[in-house]
Amino acid sequence: MLASVIDHRPQALRAPHGANWIEIDWPDAKARRIPTVILRGYCPCAHCQGHGGPIEFQPGRDSDLIDLGEVGNYALRFGWGDGHDSGLYSFSYLRALSDLYQEHGDKLPEAIPQLHRG
Repeated sequence: MLASVIDHRPQALRAPHGANWIEIDWPDAKARRIPTVILRGYCPCAHCQGHGGPIEFQPGRDSDLIDLGEVGNYALRFGWGDGHDSGLYSFSYLRALSDLYQEHGDKLPEAIPQLHRG
């Protein structure tokens, strides 16, 4: 699933205050919008997913995005309304997740409940 990745940083990121989505512009001129409920549900951190195995969609988590920041030159960290902020979303993971959302839309968790770690 996560094989179709791009190793480049996003060109732009939009996460309007109070919105339930973020939008990422990628170097190949593809803009992708992804809901925060999808991002939170597929949080890749060890607290949410354990230390191995696939990344499973975790429904019902607080998807109110209250903070986000860049981690080095490779990832974003999201801060959620419940205080959770330990998930690091590599740019390649975000690209793959946003492409999957583009393909499946809101049915992504049903279509692909587990993602293989890249």
